[in-house]
Amino acid sequence: MRRLAKPMLLAAALIWGSSFFMMKGAVDVLPTFYLLAIRFTGGAVLLSLVCWKKWRFFTRDYLWRGAVIGFCLWAAYSVQTFGIMWTTPSNNAFLTAVYCVLVPFFYWAVMKRKPDRYNILAAVLCVAGVGLVSISGGFHMALGDLLTLIGAVFYALHIVAVAKVSPGKDIYLLTVFQFAFAALYAWIGGLLFQEFPGLSVFSRDMMIQLAYLTVMCTTVALLFQNVGQVWSDPASAAILLSLESVFGVIFSVICYGDPVTPRLVAGFTLIFVAVVCSETKFSFLRRKSIPKEAEV
Repeated sequence: MRRLAKPMLLAAALIWGSSFFMMKGAVDVLPTFYLLAIRFTGGAVLLSLVCWKKWRFFTRDYLWRGAVIGFCLWAAYSVQTFGIMWTTPSNNAFLTAVYCVLVPFFYWAVMKRKPDRYNILAAVLCVAGVGLVSISGGFHMALGDLLTLIGAVFYALHIVAVAKVSPGKDIYLLTVFQFAFAALYAWIGGLLFQEFPGLSVFSRDMMIQLAYLTVMCTTVALLFQNVGQVWSDPASAAILLSLESVFGVIFSVICYGDPVTPRLVAGFTLIFVAVVCSETKFSFLRRKSIPKEAEV
C-alpha cells in the first residue's frame, strides 16, 4: 500500500483535474441542480455498495452529521458549477484551489487554532494570484470567477465541518450519508428552481460524461484520496492533491481550447505556490536533521 499510495493520490488529482472541462460541457446541457443530483445519488449508491461491511457501525447520529457536511458539499459544488457557466474551466480549476488557503483561517474561527506565518504568506500570494487570474479591465471580476471563489469558501467550510463532526465515526460510512444528503438537497433545488430538460438530453455522450463524473470523480477519486493519505506523509499528499488545479488547466487547454496568456500563467503560478505553502509550509525544502548516531 505504501508503494501504491502516491500513485493513488496522483490519480485522484488527475481525475478531479479532468472533471472541470467535462463539467463545463455537461452543465451546458443539463441544469446544475439535476446534474449534481444525478452525480451524488450515483456516488452514494456506489460507495454504499463498495463499503457495505461498514454498515454495522451505523448509529442515528450519522444522519445529522451527514446532513451538515452534505449541505456544505452541495453548496460548494452548486456555486462552483454555476460559476463554470460564466468562466473558463481553467479559471474555475485554479480559483477553486483557493480553499486550501482559506482552511487555516476558518479553523482559527471554529477551533481557535491560530494561523502561522506560512498561512499568512499563502493568503497574500493567493490574493495576488486571484487578482491576476480574474480581475481585468479596470478591476472588473467576471461573475463566474466570483461564484467560483464563493464555491472555494464553501469547500473550506466543508473541510472544517468534516473535521468537526467526523471524530469517532467511520469516514467511509459518513461519506455515504454526506453524498446522500447532498443528492437530496440537489433534487430539492432542481424541483423548486429548475425545469427538468427531459430524457432527450441524455444522449450517448451525456451518459458517458455522467458516468465518468459519478464513478471516477465522485467515488473512485474519493477512495484513492482516503487510502493514499493514510499510507503517505502529509506534505507529499498535499503537494500531489494540489496538482488537481494544474491538471485542470492542462485538460482545459487541450480539450476545451482555453486561451493561455502570460498574466494567467503568472496568476496560476502564484495560486499554486500559495497552496503548496499553506499545505506543506515548504517542509520538503528544508533539510531533515541527521541523528547524532548517523553522523559518526
